Amino acid sequence: MSMSFSYRHLYYFWAVAKEGGLTRAAERLGLSVQTVSTQVRELEQALGAALLKPAGRGLTLTEAGQAALEVADQVFSLGETLPDRVREASTAPAVRLAVGISDGLPKLVVQRLLQPIIDTPHLRLLCHEDEFDDLLGDLALHRLDVVLADRPAPHNPNLRVYSHALGSSPMAWFAAPRWAAQAAANFPASLADVPLLLPTDHAAVRVRLDHWLERHGVRAKVAGEFEDSALLATFGAAGMGVFPAAALMSDKLIERDGLVCVGDCAGVEEAFYAVGTDKKIVHPLVRRLLPQPAEASR
Repeated sequence: MSMSFSYRHLYYFWAVAKEGGLTRAAERLGLSVQTVSTQVRELEQALGAALLKPAGRGLTLTEAGQAALEVADQVFSLGETLPDRVREASTAPAVRLAVGISDGLPKLVVQRLLQPIIDTPHLRLLCHEDEFDDLLGDLALHRLDVVLADRPAPHNPNLRVYSHALGSSPMAWFAAPRWAAQAAANFPASLADVPLLLPTDHAAVRVRLDHWLERHGVRAKVAGEFEDSALLATFGAAGMGVFPAAALMSDKLIERDGLVCVGDCAGVEEAFYAVGTDKKIVHPLVRRLLPQPAEASR
Protein backbone atom coordinates (compact mmCIF):
# COMPACT_ATOMS: atom_id res chain seq x y z
CA MET A 1 0.00 0.00 0.00
CA SER A 2 1.43 3.34 -1.05
CA MET A 3 1.45 6.07 1.61
CA SER A 4 1.65 9.76 0.71
CA PHE A 5 2.83 10.71 4.19
CA SER A 6 5.01 9.37 6.96
CA TYR A 7 3.61 8.24 10.29
CA ARG A 8 6.49 10.19 11.83
CA HIS A 9 4.99 13.35 10.37
CA LEU A 10 1.60 12.41 11.79
CA TYR A 11 3.16 11.76 15.20
CA TYR A 12 4.82 15.19 15.27
CA PHE A 13 1.54 16.84 14.31
CA TRP A 14 -0.22 14.83 17.04
CA ALA A 15 2.32 16.06 19.60
CA VAL A 16 1.82 19.68 18.51
CA ALA A 17 -1.97 19.34 18.73
CA LYS A 18 -1.78 17.73 22.17
CA GLU A 19 0.73 20.24 23.54
CA GLY A 20 -0.99 23.25 21.98
CA GLY A 21 2.10 24.67 20.29
CA LEU A 22 5.36 23.98 18.51
CA THR A 23 7.64 24.91 21.40
CA ARG A 24 6.10 22.58 23.96
CA ALA A 25 5.86 19.80 21.38
CA ALA A 26 9.54 20.24 20.49
CA GLU A 27 10.48 20.04 24.17
CA ARG A 28 8.43 16.87 24.60
CA LEU A 29 10.00 15.28 21.53
CA GLY A 30 13.51 16.46 22.29
CA LEU A 31 13.77 18.16 18.89
CA SER A 32 14.20 21.68 17.62
CA VAL A 33 11.17 23.83 16.90
CA GLN A 34 12.32 24.13 13.27
CA THR A 35 12.44 20.34 12.85
CA VAL A 36 8.94 19.86 14.23
CA SER A 37 7.57 22.72 12.16
CA THR A 38 9.09 21.29 8.99
CA GLN A 39 7.64 17.84 9.66
CA VAL A 40 4.15 19.26 10.21
CA ARG A 41 4.35 21.32 7.01
CA GLU A 42 5.35 18.20 5.07
CA LEU A 43 2.29 16.41 6.46
CA GLU A 44 0.05 19.31 5.42
CA GLN A 45 1.54 19.25 1.92
CA ALA A 46 1.01 15.50 1.67
CA LEU A 47 -2.63 15.79 2.80
CA GLY A 48 -3.33 18.92 0.79
CA ALA A 49 -4.82 20.91 3.68
CA ALA A 50 -3.74 23.21 6.48
CA LEU A 51 -4.01 21.48 9.84
CA LEU A 52 -2.95 24.33 12.14
CA LYS A 53 -3.61 28.06 12.19
CA PRO A 54 -2.38 30.90 14.40
CA ALA A 55 -4.41 31.68 17.52
CA GLY A 56 -2.95 34.51 19.60
CA ARG A 57 0.58 33.46 20.52
CA GLY A 58 -0.11 29.80 19.85
CA LEU A 59 -1.71 27.52 17.33
CA THR A 60 -5.13 25.95 17.01
CA LEU A 61 -6.56 23.26 14.81
CA THR A 62 -8.38 23.91 11.57
CA GLU A 63 -11.39 21.74 10.75
CA ALA A 64 -9.08 19.53 8.70
CA GLY A 65 -6.68 19.45 11.64
CA GLN A 66 -9.45 18.34 13.98
CA ALA A 67 -10.31 15.49 11.62
CA ALA A 68 -6.63 14.53 11.41
CA LEU A 69 -6.33 14.63 15.21
CA GLU A 70 -9.28 12.25 15.65
CA VAL A 71 -7.62 9.74 13.35
CA ALA A 72 -4.22 10.25 14.98
CA ASP A 73 -5.76 9.62 18.42
CA GLN A 74 -7.04 6.26 17.20
CA VAL A 75 -3.76 5.37 15.47
CA PHE A 76 -1.51 6.10 18.43
CA SER A 77 -3.95 4.77 21.00
CA LEU A 78 -3.92 1.49 19.11
CA GLY A 79 -0.15 1.70 18.79
CA GLU A 80 0.18 1.85 22.57
CA THR A 81 -1.33 -1.64 22.74
CA LEU A 82 1.33 -3.08 20.42
CA PRO A 83 3.83 -4.22 23.09
CA ASP A 84 1.13 -6.04 25.06
CA ARG A 85 -0.30 -7.64 21.93
CA VAL A 86 3.12 -8.83 20.82
CA ARG A 87 3.90 -10.25 24.26
CA GLU A 88 0.54 -12.00 24.34
CA ALA A 89 1.05 -13.46 20.87
CA SER A 90 4.56 -14.66 21.66
CA THR A 91 3.40 -16.48 24.80
CA ALA A 92 -0.05 -17.58 23.62
CA PRO A 93 -0.95 -21.22 23.02
CA ALA A 94 0.46 -22.38 19.71
CA VAL A 95 -2.41 -24.57 18.56
CA ARG A 96 -5.52 -22.63 17.56
CA LEU A 97 -8.83 -24.11 16.47
CA ALA A 98 -11.81 -21.92 15.56
CA VAL A 99 -15.02 -23.94 15.70
CA GLY A 100 -18.44 -22.82 14.54
CA ILE A 101 -21.30 -24.48 16.40
CA SER A 102 -24.72 -24.64 14.81
CA ASP A 103 -27.33 -23.33 17.21
CA GLY A 104 -29.40 -26.51 16.76
CA LEU A 105 -26.65 -28.74 18.13
CA PRO A 106 -26.94 -29.81 21.81
CA LYS A 107 -24.14 -28.33 23.92
CA LEU A 108 -23.42 -31.59 25.73
CA VAL A 109 -23.01 -33.22 22.34
CA VAL A 110 -20.55 -30.51 21.31
CA GLN A 111 -18.46 -31.25 24.37
CA ARG A 112 -18.49 -34.97 23.50
CA LEU A 113 -17.56 -34.30 19.88
CA LEU A 114 -14.63 -32.09 20.88
CA GLN A 115 -13.41 -34.39 23.65
CA PRO A 116 -10.71 -36.04 21.46
CA ILE A 117 -8.82 -32.74 21.23
CA ILE A 118 -9.47 -31.17 24.63
CA ASP A 119 -6.17 -32.39 26.09
CA THR A 120 -4.07 -31.13 23.16
CA PRO A 121 -1.03 -29.31 24.60
CA HIS A 122 -1.14 -25.53 24.10
CA LEU A 123 -4.63 -25.67 22.61
CA ARG A 124 -6.53 -22.43 22.16
CA LEU A 125 -10.12 -23.38 21.34
CA LEU A 126 -12.38 -20.63 19.96
CA CYS A 127 -16.08 -21.54 19.81
CA HIS A 128 -18.59 -19.38 17.97
CA GLU A 129 -22.31 -20.25 17.97
CA ASP A 130 -24.61 -19.00 15.23
CA GLU A 131 -27.17 -20.09 12.67
CA PHE A 132 -25.90 -22.79 10.33
CA ASP A 133 -26.05 -20.73 7.12
CA ASP A 134 -24.13 -17.84 8.69
CA LEU A 135 -21.46 -20.22 9.97
CA LEU A 136 -21.03 -21.70 6.50
CA GLY A 137 -20.34 -18.19 5.18
CA ASP A 138 -17.69 -17.64 7.85
CA LEU A 139 -16.20 -21.03 7.04
CA ALA A 140 -15.96 -20.19 3.34
CA LEU A 141 -14.16 -16.95 4.27
CA HIS A 142 -11.73 -18.98 6.43
CA ARG A 143 -12.81 -17.28 9.64
CA LEU A 144 -13.52 -20.76 11.02
CA ASP A 145 -11.60 -24.02 10.75
CA VAL A 146 -14.66 -26.26 11.02
CA VAL A 147 -18.40 -26.11 11.68
CA LEU A 148 -20.15 -28.68 13.86
CA ALA A 149 -23.77 -29.25 12.94
CA ASP A 150 -26.69 -31.67 13.11
CA ARG A 151 -27.01 -31.81 9.33
CA PRO A 152 -24.75 -31.85 6.28
CA ALA A 153 -24.18 -28.63 4.39
CA PRO A 154 -26.73 -28.08 1.60
CA HIS A 155 -25.44 -28.01 -1.95
CA ASN A 156 -24.45 -24.48 -2.90
CA PRO A 157 -22.33 -23.82 -6.01
CA ASN A 158 -21.10 -20.60 -4.41
CA LEU A 159 -19.73 -22.32 -1.29
CA ARG A 160 -16.99 -24.94 -1.54
CA VAL A 161 -17.70 -26.76 1.70
CA TYR A 162 -17.80 -30.48 2.45
CA SER A 163 -19.61 -32.50 5.12
CA HIS A 164 -17.92 -35.26 7.12
CA ALA A 165 -20.05 -37.62 9.22
CA LEU A 166 -19.02 -37.76 12.89
CA GLY A 167 -21.61 -40.30 13.95
CA SER A 168 -25.09 -40.26 15.41
CA SER A 169 -27.03 -40.97 18.57
CA PRO A 170 -30.47 -42.51 19.07
CA MET A 171 -32.99 -40.25 20.75
CA ALA A 172 -34.76 -40.90 24.04
CA TRP A 173 -37.39 -39.17 26.18
CA PHE A 174 -36.51 -37.67 29.56
CA ALA A 175 -38.58 -36.23 32.37
CA ALA A 176 -38.20 -34.73 35.80
CA PRO A 177 -39.61 -36.88 38.65
CA ARG A 178 -42.81 -34.83 38.51
CA TRP A 179 -43.75 -36.39 35.15
CA ALA A 180 -41.58 -39.52 35.04
CA ALA A 181 -44.05 -42.12 36.32
CA GLN A 182 -46.95 -40.88 34.22
CA ALA A 183 -44.80 -40.67 31.08
CA ALA A 184 -43.28 -44.13 31.58
CA ALA A 185 -46.65 -45.86 32.08
CA ASN A 186 -48.01 -47.18 28.76
CA PHE A 187 -45.17 -45.46 26.87
CA PRO A 188 -45.25 -44.06 24.19
CA ALA A 189 -49.04 -43.52 24.17
CA SER A 190 -48.62 -41.82 27.55
CA LEU A 191 -46.81 -38.92 25.87
CA ALA A 192 -50.21 -37.64 24.77
CA ASP A 193 -51.12 -37.13 28.45
CA VAL A 194 -48.10 -35.06 29.54
CA PRO A 195 -46.76 -31.68 28.40
CA LEU A 196 -43.97 -32.01 25.82
CA LEU A 197 -41.00 -29.75 25.22
CA LEU A 198 -39.56 -29.91 21.71
CA PRO A 199 -36.75 -28.35 19.72
CA THR A 200 -37.78 -25.82 17.08
CA ASP A 201 -37.37 -26.41 13.36
CA HIS A 202 -33.80 -25.10 13.77
CA ALA A 203 -32.93 -28.65 14.81
CA ALA A 204 -32.82 -31.17 11.97
CA VAL A 205 -34.22 -33.85 14.28
CA ARG A 206 -37.49 -31.96 14.84
CA VAL A 207 -39.10 -33.29 11.64
CA ARG A 208 -38.15 -36.86 12.58
CA LEU A 209 -39.61 -36.39 16.07
CA ASP A 210 -42.88 -35.09 14.64
CA HIS A 211 -43.11 -38.12 12.33
CA TRP A 212 -42.35 -40.47 15.24
CA LEU A 213 -45.14 -38.97 17.35
CA GLU A 214 -47.51 -39.19 14.42
CA ARG A 215 -46.64 -42.86 13.77
CA HIS A 216 -47.43 -43.69 17.40
CA GLY A 217 -50.70 -41.78 17.33
CA VAL A 218 -49.52 -39.24 19.89
CA ARG A 219 -51.33 -35.90 19.73
CA ALA A 220 -48.69 -33.86 21.45
CA LYS A 221 -49.49 -31.21 24.04
CA VAL A 222 -46.56 -28.96 23.21
CA ALA A 223 -45.82 -26.78 26.22
CA GLY A 224 -42.66 -25.21 24.83
CA GLU A 225 -40.33 -25.07 21.83
CA PHE A 226 -36.68 -24.10 22.15
CA GLU A 227 -33.92 -23.27 19.70
CA ASP A 228 -31.28 -23.77 22.38
CA SER A 229 -31.05 -27.40 23.46
CA ALA A 230 -29.45 -26.47 26.78
CA LEU A 231 -32.43 -24.23 27.54
CA LEU A 232 -34.77 -27.05 26.54
CA ALA A 233 -33.08 -29.40 29.01
CA THR A 234 -33.09 -26.72 31.72
CA PHE A 235 -36.85 -26.24 31.48
CA GLY A 236 -37.32 -30.01 31.31
CA ALA A 237 -35.27 -30.48 34.48
CA ALA A 238 -37.40 -27.80 36.14
CA GLY A 239 -40.50 -29.96 35.52
CA MET A 240 -42.12 -28.03 32.67
CA GLY A 241 -42.52 -31.15 30.55
CA VAL A 242 -41.11 -34.31 28.99
CA PHE A 243 -38.51 -33.78 26.27
CA PRO A 244 -36.33 -35.66 23.77
CA ALA A 245 -32.53 -35.68 23.86
CA ALA A 246 -29.68 -37.64 22.35
CA ALA A 247 -29.21 -40.86 24.31
CA LEU A 248 -25.46 -40.27 24.55
CA MET A 249 -26.34 -37.44 26.95
CA SER A 250 -28.18 -39.83 29.30
CA ASP A 251 -25.50 -40.02 31.96
CA LYS A 252 -25.22 -36.25 32.26
CA LEU A 253 -28.98 -35.68 32.26
CA ILE A 254 -29.64 -38.40 34.84
CA GLU A 255 -26.69 -37.81 37.17
CA ARG A 256 -26.39 -34.04 36.90
CA ASP A 257 -29.99 -32.98 36.45
CA GLY A 258 -31.81 -35.78 38.26
CA LEU A 259 -33.87 -36.66 35.18
CA VAL A 260 -35.41 -40.02 34.35
CA CYS A 261 -35.26 -41.72 30.96
CA VAL A 262 -38.89 -42.72 30.36
CA GLY A 263 -38.44 -44.45 26.99
CA ASP A 264 -36.56 -44.73 23.73
CA CYS A 265 -37.48 -42.83 20.61
CA ALA A 266 -36.92 -45.92 18.48
CA GLY A 267 -35.91 -45.26 14.91
CA VAL A 268 -35.05 -41.59 15.45
CA GLU A 269 -31.40 -40.61 15.52
CA GLU A 270 -29.64 -37.27 15.71
CA ALA A 271 -26.71 -37.10 13.30
CA PHE A 272 -23.56 -35.02 13.74
CA TYR A 273 -21.30 -33.54 11.08
CA ALA A 274 -18.05 -31.66 10.76
CA VAL A 275 -18.25 -29.26 7.83
CA GLY A 276 -14.98 -28.07 6.37
CA THR A 277 -13.50 -26.58 3.23
CA ASP A 278 -11.60 -29.74 2.29
CA LYS A 279 -12.76 -33.00 0.70
CA LYS A 280 -10.26 -34.63 3.00
CA ILE A 281 -9.80 -32.93 6.35
CA VAL A 282 -6.33 -31.39 6.50
CA HIS A 283 -6.41 -29.58 9.84
CA PRO A 284 -4.74 -32.06 12.24
CA LEU A 285 -7.11 -31.34 15.12
CA VAL A 286 -10.22 -31.65 12.99
CA ARG A 287 -8.96 -34.98 11.63
CA ARG A 288 -8.90 -36.25 15.21
CA LEU A 289 -12.63 -35.54 15.54
CA LEU A 290 -13.49 -38.06 12.84
CA PRO A 291 -14.33 -41.59 14.03
CA GLN A 292 -12.14 -42.99 11.25
CA PRO A 293 -10.52 -41.78 8.04
CA ALA A 294 -13.32 -41.28 5.58
CA GLU A 295 -13.97 -39.76 2.23
CA ALA A 296 -15.93 -36.55 2.47
CA SER A 297 -19.33 -36.28 0.86
CA ARG A 298 -20.47 -33.11 -0.78
